[in-house]
Amino acid sequence: MLDRLAMLRGWSHATRAAYAADLRDAETFFRALASDVFRADRALVLRYLSALARRGLSQATIRRRRSALATWFAFLLDQGLREDHPAHELPPMRRQRPLPKMMSERDVERLLAAPDVSQPLGLRDRCMLELLYATGVRVSELVRLPLAGLDRAAGLVRVVGKGDKERLVPYGEEAARWLDAWLEARPGSPPSPFLFPGRQGRAMTRQNFWQRIRHYAKAAGIRPLPSPHTLRHAFATHLLAHGADLRAVQLLLGHAHVTTTEIYTHVARARLHQLVNRNHPLGG
Repeated sequence: MLDRLAMLRGWSHATRAAYAADLRDAETFFRALASDVFRADRALVLRYLSALARRGLSQATIRRRRSALATWFAFLLDQGLREDHPAHELPPMRRQRPLPKMMSERDVERLLAAPDVSQPLGLRDRCMLELLYATGVRVSELVRLPLAGLDRAAGLVRVVGKGDKERLVPYGEEAARWLDAWLEARPGSPPSPFLFPGRQGRAMTRQNFWQRIRHYAKAAGIRPLPSPHTLRHAFATHLLAHGADLRAVQLLLGHAHVTTTEIYTHVARARLHQLVNRNHPLGG
């Protein structure tokens, strides 16, 4: 029967083998409940999909097996072997947000130390990297930080985020030290309203600074290369790993909803699992 379906669909040998494997998995489950892939009803199909989720399978795998069952039952319906389609219009699956790429504290230190601070460009970049990690701002927010938005006495920077929403974000002593060094060396001509002016005093582009990050990551031997948001992710994850309150991290990141911030708790837990598996005597 599957051979006929494969012929009608024009499947390759590999595609047929993949569908066969998925249907065999479903068949094993259905037979344990006195049914099979020809007679299973909607309730049984839903029980099977719930069991897949409890097994801890990825959403991609579950989606593929849902698709295999839907294709199979549609074929049986077309062939007059069933009068219903038990996998038709199944409840939608929530899309799983990918976890942010993890960057260790050691890798962050190596990245921050990569610029040559004896040169003005390197000093600027070191200050930008320090501020990026110290505040968790987006790269797009960093390159447009106004000089007037810096409150050195209070150790705060005013950030304009998505939807033109403003927030005040504190930065630590290390970032303050590099900010002091940069402000002493920052060129005053041409005049610019930006803390980190680009050419002719204009705002640096997000893409330009992203290329600078990649350059320093390569120089520091960091693999995989970080994404534009890697230091923002590291900021949030490392704060939570050191006991910070989730709501406080939400405010610092400028997230409208705490559910957006909660993804970093998953990253922290995943990191803890890795540490246990690697270091515990019985972990491996």
